[in-house]
Amino acid sequence: MAKKAFKGLGIFGGTFDPIHCGHIASAQSVANWLNLEKVLLIPAHIPPHKSTSDKSPHASSTQRASMVELVCQQSPIFQCDQREIARAGYSYTVDTLKQLKQEYPDNVLYFIIGMDSLQSFTTWYHYQEILTLCNLVVNTRPNYCINQLNEETKALVHSHRGQIDNTDSNDSVGQILFADPIHIDISSSQIRQFIQKEQSCQQWLSSEIIEFINKNQLYR
Repeated sequence: MAKKAFKGLGIFGGTFDPIHCGHIASAQSVANWLNLEKVLLIPAHIPPHKSTSDKSPHASSTQRASMVELVCQQSPIFQCDQREIARAGYSYTVDTLKQLKQEYPDNVLYFIIGMDSLQSFTTWYHYQEILTLCNLVVNTRPNYCINQLNEETKALVHSHRGQIDNTDSNDSVGQILFADPIHIDISSSQIRQFIQKEQSCQQWLSSEIIEFINKNQLYR
């Protein structure tokens, strides 16, 4: 019997407060690299690691999802998935991945995270189980160094680091893959500060997002 061909599904979660060109470029780059047919952009409702008042989202969950939807309208590969916003309580990655694995049984899940998230990954809720459900794809920074990671994370990377063989039948999970760095040095918090100071953000935000932010008087 011929082996079932698995296809890749990208999963990119975050507060997206607001979603910016760094998010978009890194997700698109990973999709191109792994030949993904779709990338789900999943706005978080209450991220456990951002539940304190100083780190909680500034725009409402509905507003953040609306901005993600605007981005998805510009690129057919992206799809806004609002399951975490609809879910009561904290947004745990492992719960989302379990649901997605049931909904996409013939897809290998590629969960896209940043270097900051990798650094704290061993503190995530049921992180060991996460690696039984997907491959981690780490968006690196220019001049990143594995030695800068804490010892627990370095050990995890050492035992799970994988390589892409560029075949459509690669159905393995539990790999940690490092994507090439995207040279866009911007964060949502910096953008919020620029908007508050009435400074231009045209180079980091699409015109649709800028229009939405202005219309809703966000981050003032």
